[in-house]
Amino acid sequence: MLLSQYLLPVFKESPAEAIVASHQLMLRAGIINKLASGLYVWLPFGLRVLHKVESVIRREMNHVGAIELRSPTLQPISLWEKSGRYRWGVDMMAETLKMKDRHNVEMVFAPTAEEIITNLFSEVVVSYKELPKNLYQIGTKFRDEIRPRYGLLRSREFYMKDSYSFHLNEEDALNTYNIMLKTYLKIFTDLGLDTIPVTASSGDIGGKYSHEFHVLTKIGESKIYFDRSLLTALLNENFDIKILDSFYAREEAKHDSNNCSLSDEELISSNGIEVGQIFYLDDKYSKAMDVKIQTKGGNFIHPKMGTYGIGISRLIAACIEANHDDKGIIWHPNVAPFQCIVINLRNGDNICDTLAKSAYEALQIADIDTIYDDTQESAGVKLAKADLIGIPIQIIIGPNNAQIGIIEIKDRRSGVIIHSTTITNLVAFVNKHINHLSHHWWF
Repeated sequence: MLLSQYLLPVFKESPAEAIVASHQLMLRAGIINKLASGLYVWLPFGLRVLHKVESVIRREMNHVGAIELRSPTLQPISLWEKSGRYRWGVDMMAETLKMKDRHNVEMVFAPTAEEIITNLFSEVVVSYKELPKNLYQIGTKFRDEIRPRYGLLRSREFYMKDSYSFHLNEEDALNTYNIMLKTYLKIFTDLGLDTIPVTASSGDIGGKYSHEFHVLTKIGESKIYFDRSLLTALLNENFDIKILDSFYAREEAKHDSNNCSLSDEELISSNGIEVGQIFYLDDKYSKAMDVKIQTKGGNFIHPKMGTYGIGISRLIAACIEANHDDKGIIWHPNVAPFQCIVINLRNGDNICDTLAKSAYEALQIADIDTIYDDTQESAGVKLAKADLIGIPIQIIIGPNNAQIGIIEIKDRRSGVIIHSTTITNLVAFVNKHINHLSHHWWF
């Protein structure tokens, strides 16, 4: 991809409305563009990031046997009336966009999909032999926030992965809950995020059991408190719900010194951005919507359910909050819109042009996601732009080094030139460094 042919509007200054770093940088670096309050257009750079995050989520969901589908964004209110969630006084209903079609049928623009997936299950699953089922989708949701703010951290339209599991009994449901806990932790780790799971209220979703996942950042709408030892426990490959529940980990609203015997030295407090939540629903929805399935013994039961969500657009904003500096974004290789940027510091110079094009073509052939800055801007502007947009590896072609066939490689995270090489060894080094960044992001 040639930058001269790309749509990448970048700005030196942050809009006055943007307070937090992620909002500022997403606007400045051409990730999103504001359409209206809480509504944003995903620009090409942002869309590439969105697709990268989706691919990580899909890979891990498919790995544990979840099955992808797609439900409509508009749902008949009758389903919500049946579940009991369509009533005034429920926070979610106050934030739900409601409308009528030309036939005067009342509809809601889905903020979540428990009702529609439960209804689907009742129509297509007929035997206990088909359980368990874990169904997921990735798509647009809408909540009519009374006060949208912080860009994608609290927007009205948002992108989400939501999944729903169905089981014959509580033991099986909690087993899947445990699998999803570990799957979520792996997803967030693969995206370069330190994430703490904390005990949470089930809120308007309901159910018996819930955990939220918070990215530790300098800013965040939540304040979380957790046992310092939990950080070590999270590294255990056998980490599960039983281990998690043996540690104190709560949101601020739930922090109660009477229930926490930890000393100040043992207790960590941090701002957090919630990026995901899992729920054990028991039979809340299957019972309310009178969904039954016949067991092996011939009895009919209301299946047990779990629901699991990841706010993908919030997740991307959290990636930026957790990984940026005063120059711009620092993308993890698994999230970055491109893994490399080739920067020709003197476009129009025959030697620089030849070496830069050769480097770009070599990286493309090696299937390394690369964009080539072939614009006519000054060297200073190009380098500043590269830092702002945060591509992990910068391949710098300058006139002096080009004379002797030398290419400089700059690591965006450390901000330093980490290697000088020739075109012959470029691909091997870049592949090695991408692999290093992917597996050693925390240093």
